[in-house]
Amino acid sequence: MNIVTIIGLLAATGTTISFLPQAIKTIKTKETKDLSVGMYVVLTTGVFLWLVYGIILNDIPLIAANAVTFIFTSTILILIIKYKNVS
Repeated sequence: MNIVTIIGLLAATGTTISFLPQAIKTIKTKETKDLSVGMYVVLTTGVFLWLVYGIILNDIPLIAANAVTFIFTSTILILIIKYKNVS
């Protein structure tokens, strides 16, 4: 594994893990009123496109990071929509 791949994996790990606390909090509390549905729609779409891009390039850091991030962001997005009217 070369240094560029290692840097990519470290960067991917950091940005991917950053969504974990929000996902856990949202799952536990079911509280989504302060989260922006628009922001999560755009973010989840962008992450999905990065995943497709990584697959096309066969770039492991891009694929791994965006696959996991897509799971986190789409989970949060689904919960925002599901609990939208819950107070």
